[in-house]
Amino acid sequence: MISLALAVELKQAGLVWRTSTHDFFAIPDHDMDDRVFVLADMVAFTELVQGWPAVAFHGAAEWALDYVFSNEIVWLPTEEQLREALMDTIIKASKVMPPEGSLGLTSTPGGYQCAIAIDSQHLLFKGPTAPEAYAAALLYVLRQRNRANGV
Repeated sequence: MISLALAVELKQAGLVWRTSTHDFFAIPDHDMDDRVFVLADMVAFTELVQGWPAVAFHGAAEWALDYVFSNEIVWLPTEEQLREALMDTIIKASKVMPPEGSLGLTSTPGGYQCAIAIDSQHLLFKGPTAPEAYAAALLYVLRQRNRANGV
């Protein structure tokens, strides 16, 4: 999972979150920066039942925070979601028709390296984890798109 700081940068750069069940998110600036939440259709959690670990199911969560506006939360995309968003953004950034672009991920002694190619430009982005490497590349492409669009 990527860091909250990197997720905030992606959001500010224009990464759009189309919510889906099982997406992870954080609620920064509410004294919950270190908590990760997940969109779910049923609440389940672990507890001890008669001294044995069990998964308990409840229809409603009892929580003091009834709701939070979507602009206050930050999506924490998974590795797969980052890879898909990156490939989609690379193809949209291509200046040739039909659109072309590529990406690759390799393991390095210090973590991971994401290689992207947009038209004739080849770039490398490093991260301690695969999602962080993908996120670094996606952040770059989003910022380049923003510069090109005068944002």
